[in-house]
Amino acid sequence: MLTIKKLRKAMGGRTLFEDADMVINWGERVALVGANGTGKSTIFKIILGKEEKDSGTINIDEYGMVGYLEQEAGNPGEATILEIATGISDELRDAMATIREGERDGTTGTPEFAAAQDKYEELNGYQLEPKAKKVLAGLGYAQEDFKRPANVFSGGWIMRAHLARLLVEEPDLLMLDEPTNHLDLNSLMWFQRYLQNYPGALLVISHDRSFMDGVIEKVYEIDNQLLTPYEGNYSRYLELKDERYHQDMRSFQNQKKEIAKIQSFIDRFRSVGSKASQVQSRLKMIDKMDKVPKPRKPRKLFHFHFPQPPRSTQRVISLENVNKSYGDKVIYKNLDVHIEREDRIVLVGPNGGGKSTLMKMLAGVEKGDSGKRNVGTTTKIGYFSQHRAATLDVNNTVLREVCEAGGGMRDDEARSILGSFLFKKEDVVKRVGVLSGGEKSRLSLVKFLVDPPNLLLMDEPTTHLDLTSIEALVSALKQFEGTLVFISHDVHFIRSLAKQTWHIEGGEVKKYAGDYDYYLQKSGAFGKDFFDV
Repeated sequence: MLTIKKLRKAMGGRTLFEDADMVINWGERVALVGANGTGKSTIFKIILGKEEKDSGTINIDEYGMVGYLEQEAGNPGEATILEIATGISDELRDAMATIREGERDGTTGTPEFAAAQDKYEELNGYQLEPKAKKVLAGLGYAQEDFKRPANVFSGGWIMRAHLARLLVEEPDLLMLDEPTNHLDLNSLMWFQRYLQNYPGALLVISHDRSFMDGVIEKVYEIDNQLLTPYEGNYSRYLELKDERYHQDMRSFQNQKKEIAKIQSFIDRFRSVGSKASQVQSRLKMIDKMDKVPKPRKPRKLFHFHFPQPPRSTQRVISLENVNKSYGDKVIYKNLDVHIEREDRIVLVGPNGGGKSTLMKMLAGVEKGDSGKRNVGTTTKIGYFSQHRAATLDVNNTVLREVCEAGGGMRDDEARSILGSFLFKKEDVVKRVGVLSGGEKSRLSLVKFLVDPPNLLLMDEPTTHLDLTSIEALVSALKQFEGTLVFISHDVHFIRSLAKQTWHIEGGEVKKYAGDYDYYLQKSGAFGKDFFDV
């Protein structure tokens, strides 16, 4: 399907990869992984012809169709959600218009109507629309959304429509760069199951470990300018990578011992005339050896210990008889929830169900229209969302911002924590004001960790993090002795931290006194009918 040989690409004076090889067979499911900045998205661009390679070859089977989900959806114009999902051409759109006009005006017996029907059938119009509707429903759209103009939706929802279009088209090689970013948990689970039965090949870049474990059967890692294949899903890749490192280290150490032994003979007999030929022979032996390079240690998790928050009262916070509406849309009616000390609650449910609204009311960012919000006398609230940049001092450096938040913590401690969250050496001296939105989000997260409140409210905290940073965050939150309420669509993150699951939909909060798997078992969520397409 796809063959890459001896690919080389340098950018900004730095070689991203050299002599990189990759083979993806028909129907194979492959993930491309590696630290941020190693060139994963660049490989995608080269395959798609959007970036020039320095050398090497890329061959795609001449009969293969490649599909790619752009990171930015662009302006949808006047197209409806269903029109985007069907990916209809101008020809198909014109045929549809003629058929609808004929049915409306009672002119179905004309040659123009018959020609439009023939064209619609020729272009698979009768198959496209039903399939597109099923895919859109799986990705979280309500039936009444299908014919609404896409420009009234957020960018994330428009991206879902473009994702639906790709799934309806079924390209032979489906290339997806962070496809789960715009999905809630329900649509993510549907999407994962759909890909498990996808007839074509997949090439995926993702920071969602559980998603890759559920879909992927082979991993290519970009490391040390090479593409290294590993058979199995992401968890198996981690095991094999660790095994390979220890094997390479043993080979390196064994050769080092062998060279030291030979060198000892050379040093001992270098000045002994009768041993000159043997010395020369051993010098040549060392010179001709294929030197085993010292393997680089895999990037390890940095385990840091941040200060623990002061102990809160047993009842940390509660909402009593709260009503909340946006205009005519009722979100909650007579809502009653309470949160106890050391609770670890994940909020799940479809987008638009009220998860973020509940989080904002708990945080005090939004008020209920009526009812009470009761906060414990010693409760200190921290609310993390994707819009926390306003809390940062734009004139500070990244390093200073963290040191000040951490009560004057040492520079080396702050640098280590920042490194775990993708701030490299030169990044820590940048001014906060020049950071990207993703960098500001990560910096806000670090500030939380070095000065934690005793009630942490977190809305999608893993966005903008790579896999190692997510593990660092999991490690930090496992140590956290306060109360945690969070929203996430990262199943691995949820399984690592949640002890209670609250399902929120249609203004109702249904509480499950167990972790995510307990919720799945008791609720029957994502049953067979949920995945039917």
